[in-house]
Amino acid sequence: MALLTEQSRGVFVIAVTPFKDDGSLDLDSLDRVTDFYLESGADGLTILGMMGEAPKLTGAESRQVIQRVTARAQGKPVVVGVSSPGLAALAEVSNEAMDRGAAGVMIAPPMTMRTDAQILNYYRQACSFIGKDVPVVLQDFPLATTVQISDELLGRLIDELPQIVMIKHEDWPGLSKISKLRAAEKNGRRHVSVLCGNGGIFLPEEVARGADGAMTGFGFPEMLVQVTDLAARGDMDRAQDLFDAYLPLVRYEQQPGVGLAVRKYVLAKRGAIASAAQRQPGAQLDAAAQAEVERLLKRQEKRLSELG
Repeated sequence: MALLTEQSRGVFVIAVTPFKDDGSLDLDSLDRVTDFYLESGADGLTILGMMGEAPKLTGAESRQVIQRVTARAQGKPVVVGVSSPGLAALAEVSNEAMDRGAAGVMIAPPMTMRTDAQILNYYRQACSFIGKDVPVVLQDFPLATTVQISDELLGRLIDELPQIVMIKHEDWPGLSKISKLRAAEKNGRRHVSVLCGNGGIFLPEEVARGADGAMTGFGFPEMLVQVTDLAARGDMDRAQDLFDAYLPLVRYEQQPGVGLAVRKYVLAKRGAIASAAQRQPGAQLDAAAQAEVERLLKRQEKRLSELG
């Protein structure tokens, strides 16, 4: 499996971790959803991310997921989330991932980081612990981590740590951050790949600003692939029309605390996983929410048929 580079692009789907109704890990569904993502056109996968319920897994289960997905990925790059405030734990999961053939690891800053010096020092130490040959995805997601990485600090991290080859851009609002990164590259800063998250809610605009694709999840990953491709080719009207057909469901999935339940409900309905269950603690959709999702799905199907 090839390693991530600064030129990596496309759609790396954030994979859900399937569970059975009793809360146990569902390895058969893990195989099935991995195939589903790849058949939907994904260029790569990201596992053990925040929407993959990684903190709910035991160490042994995390190793099972890494082993299973990397073996199933048909040579496509797999990024493994290894974020941890403890660098020994971070390095242990990173070593396991790379030994199994992962393409790189994703690291978000711990929630305790508040100053530029703290954030910079953390990434220096993390990169040192995992080894200079391991490609790193820096996850910039202040809505979840509460850690603010300024444009200036992001540039310094890129300048000082060459193994950071990709930014998972999830700042919000953050479109200007993409523009500033690309402008800095024209003035001599090295290029890094930028893949965007936040459920794809700003995907057309992000690609138009210079993002290389998406690293996020959605119940219809083929939309992420198609919109990214159209926007990258400059067909913004078609990209926006297609995106708009899915936008009500994308918006509904943005609800804090219930978004993963929506995503898993849709994936289960589409046969990608056997159960929409989350490991506890985790939200479940009540009857009213399920009815709302069903209505959105019907309207989405109608709008797609009108697009042709």
